[in-house]
Amino acid sequence: MSAKKKTPPSFEEALIELETLVVGMEDGELSLEDTIKHYEHGVALGRNALQALDEAQQRVQILSENGSQQTAQDFEADEA
Repeated sequence: MSAKKKTPPSFEEALIELETLVVGMEDGELSLEDTIKHYEHGVALGRNALQALDEAQQRVQILSENGSQQTAQDFEADEA
C-alpha cells in the first residue's frame, strides 16, 4: 500500500480546526494523552497557518513591487 501525502488545510480551515481543538481541550474532558495529541496537532496547524500568511505577504510584496519601485512597508490599520 502506498501512503498518500495529505495536503495541509487552507488557512481558513486551519483556523476553524484550531478553534475546535481549543474548545475540546478547554472542556477538560480529554485524557492527558488526548490533550497532548490535540496540542501537537494544533502546533502543526499553527505553523501551517503562519506559513500561509508568510506566503501571502510575499505575494502581495511581489505584486506591489511590480507596480512601482517603492520599498515594502509594514501594514498599519486605521484605528478610526
